[in-house]
Order: sequence, then C-alpha cells, then structure tokens
Amino acid sequence: MSRARLVFLCFLLLATAPLTLAATGRVECNSVPSKILAHPVPYCIILPPSFDANKSRRFPILYFLHGLGDNEQSFIHTGAWNLTEDLREQGQITEFLIATPHADASFYINSKDGKTRYEDFLLLEFFPFIENRYRAAPARTHRAIAGISMGGYGALHFAFRHPQLFSSVGAHSAALIEKLPVFLGPTPNSPRFRVLGEVFGAPPDEAFWQRNSPLTFARTADLKGLKIYFDCGDQDDYGFDSGAAALDKILNARHIPHEYHSYPGRHDPAYFADHLPASLMFASRGFSN
Repeated sequence: MSRARLVFLCFLLLATAPLTLAATGRVECNSVPSKILAHPVPYCIILPPSFDANKSRRFPILYFLHGLGDNEQSFIHTGAWNLTEDLREQGQITEFLIATPHADASFYINSKDGKTRYEDFLLLEFFPFIENRYRAAPARTHRAIAGISMGGYGALHFAFRHPQLFSSVGAHSAALIEKLPVFLGPTPNSPRFRVLGEVFGAPPDEAFWQRNSPLTFARTADLKGLKIYFDCGDQDDYGFDSGAAALDKILNARHIPHEYHSYPGRHDPAYFADHLPASLMFASRGFSN
C-alpha cells in the first residue's frame, strides 16, 4: 500500500481531527453569503505555510469539488489535507490555496427548474469572494479546478465551459455518462432517478443532461492552453469508466493534449486515496508553466 493511500485511509477514521495543520499551514472553514442561492454557503480553505508569514504575497488557487454525499470538510477530514502537506514538504507541489465549497447534490450547475443556480453562484459570488479574501493571484494562469465523482463532473464542466478561467483541470472518477437512459435503468423510483431529478428534471431530462455534459463541451470548446488530467477505475461501480474512455476518445479525435489513465479500482475511498496526489501535482505543475 502506498504511503499516500495509507495516510488517506487512516484519516477516514479521524472525523474529529483538528483543523490546524501542524506548524506548516492551516485550514479555515467559514461561509460566504449568497444572494443567488439565498443562503450562506459553507466552505473550507487550506492556507499554505507562507500565507500568514508574508502578508503581501499572492498565491495560486485550486478549487477542489467534493463528491455526492460529501461536503466542504471532506477534503480535510479524510486526511487529504495531510497528504497535501506531505507532498509540499517533499517538494512535489508548490504553495497554493485549496478552496472547497459545499455543493449539496447540485452537480455544480444551474438546475433545470432554475431554482438552484449553483454555477452562477460559483462564477459570480464564490470565486470573487475567495480570491479577494485570501489574496489569490489573478488571472487564468494561477487558477485551477479539480474534483472527485460529482465534483469531477463539476470540474470538467466548468473547465470546458469556461476554459479562459483555468490553467488546468483534474478529475478522478468523474460522473461522465454517455447514455443517460441506460444509466438510469427502467425503474422510475430508483435512487439514481431521485438524485439526478433534483438537478436535471424529474424525471431527468436527457436533453438537459447532454447540454451540460463535459462530453458535449469537449466536442466543440476551445481548450487551447488548458491542461487536462482525468482518471477512473476500470471497475467503477457506476460505469463512469466508459464515460472517461469516451472523453479520452473525443479529445484524441480533436488532437487536444491531455493525460488520461484507467487504473485498477472501483468507485471508493481506496481508489481516490491512491490517485489524489496525481491531480494535486498536476495542478501544481500547471501553475508553474
């Protein structure tokens, strides 16, 4: 078992872990007011060692999007923050901010019924709030986005729809679905219908799904200059591995540079623990180039 995976799995058991990162960096959890969503939205942010020591310095920022059923503190309480500090101490990543917004089951987009405008919230309220408050360096070259599962879908959606905003995008086991009816199955009251119905219509609207799918954007978006990384387990419990392979095929057909890996594994914390360092290092390299 790799050290990174061991650290990640150990901290899955420590849900009450303190939010202060040893003597090297720290975590701040708070909320941002939102007129668009009509309620405050919790978030956490990992601040690197130099953040408090050098008050004039500005930092690159990685927005890391959680998966379905998780929240803004998942990156911290699973031990990913500890892994981040290890990578930094080993010189494998540079100093940058990591912001993690709470997103419920929004898939990080505006819902079909227009009641939950989460994409608008991120673009118009969250990103500006975080970058002003925490001295994020301006411009695309200093901003990256990544995520796991639903968050991987959100990261790819954002990066492909707004490529001018990000230097890189990373996704682990992103919720990429080629054929929505096949994924949903024949049972209207299944959990998949209910979960997707909150965002994509009840029953889920295939046309709306396709309009928002990263696969759709990947076919036409101007992705020049955007660094792209994604991976998926070859035994993904939801079949997202076929969606990842489809994205790889689309990008290859357009001759768009990207890094794609199909690894042994399922859709579970063990898989994420093994491969999370890859997206963190990928973002860090993107900031440096």
